[in-house]
This record gives sequence, structure tokens and C-alpha cells, in this order.
Amino acid sequence: MSHDATAACDGWDGSECEGTVHCPPRCPRFVDKQGARWTIRSAVREDAAALAEMYECFGTADRAQGLPPVARSRRADWLDSMLDEGSNVVAERDGELFGHAMYTPTDAARPELAVFVHPAMQGRGVGTELCRHVIADADAGGREGLELHVESGNRVARSVYRTVGFELADRRGDIRMTLDLDDPIATAVRWPPLAREGSAEPVPREATPTEFDGVRAAGADD
Repeated sequence: MSHDATAACDGWDGSECEGTVHCPPRCPRFVDKQGARWTIRSAVREDAAALAEMYECFGTADRAQGLPPVARSRRADWLDSMLDEGSNVVAERDGELFGHAMYTPTDAARPELAVFVHPAMQGRGVGTELCRHVIADADAGGREGLELHVESGNRVARSVYRTVGFELADRRGDIRMTLDLDDPIATAVRWPPLAREGSAEPVPREATPTEFDGVRAAGADD
């Protein structure tokens, strides 16, 4: 997805958008639980400085499995590695980055997902939307599935991951969860807004897919 991904979109009301062959795997426009407008897009190398600044705001409670690293030098190395070896998306609002998610490595059949949201922006659904973008990108990239690890006590994150389709795979130590990308809920994240949200005008019932996004989670960024 490029910075120009929204160039063909008129405004933020995407309810009538059927998508085009030029669209990214998931519509980049997102309105959070408080009504704020966001763009979810692919990360580029030039985002490294802004992401480093975002991660400066993370405290102990905002880290998972030791990530992002505490030490600035280690954090910079980790971020470089993610940008080089992973498929990354960022959540952008008013020109600032407040969220980052990725799957890595990109050549694995079942790579690992990770998602991080600025502490001040948690609870708005941003993390849930980032997860959906990673799932859409992985599906478009021909991956077979995704997996992740989450601390057993992090109930909020586990709720979000279940909402986007992940299922428990292993409870030993940190919880491991997996998602098969042939699962209907994984396919649904790539539907255009019209299919996901419905039209303002009545449409034939058979033309309206099951609304998987009707179930929204309090987020792991949620």
C-alpha cells in the first residue's frame, strides 16, 4: 500500500465503496471508536524515526514478551529488523504515527503477528484494525496462516485476537494462538467497505455477506 492509496477515495464515508482492482488488501480509511479519522498504510523506511519516537513513550506495562526493547540501541536494531524482514503497517493520524503492526518473516508459510499502539491511543479500536490489515496483507501475500504469542494474563489482547479470528493453539508458558487464512473471518477482512458495512440503500439480501466485522472488541490496543 502506498501513500497514494487514498488518492482515488472521495472523503471518509466509504459506505458505498465497492473497491477497485487498484485498492490495497484492506481499505486504508478507518474511523475509531471516538470518531477520529485514521489512515492505515504500509510502512516505509522513512517511517523509522517516527516509529522510534512513538516507542519512546512505551512503559513496562505497554511491552509484551520484552518488545519493544527497553534500551534505545536495541530498540533501533529491532525496528530496523522489522522494517527489513517483516511486512509492516502503521496507523497514521494527522501526520503522526500512533500504531505499528507486522508479520515476520515474510517468506514463512505461517509468520508471526505483533501489534503495538501508543499508550495514549489504546482502547479506540486501533489495534484491532491494525490486526485486520496484517491479516489482509498476509492473505494477499499468499501466506497459509498467522500465529502469535500473548501473555496469559493479557485478557484484553486475547479478546482482540479472538475477535479477529485467532484460536488457542498452546497454553504452555505464553499462550500461542493461530489463524488459518482460509478461514472465512480471515477472508472477510479483505471485503470492501460496502460489503463489510452495508449500503445506505436497501440491497438484496443475497448480495450482502455475513457481517463478521459486526463483532467489535475492546482492543488490545486495543
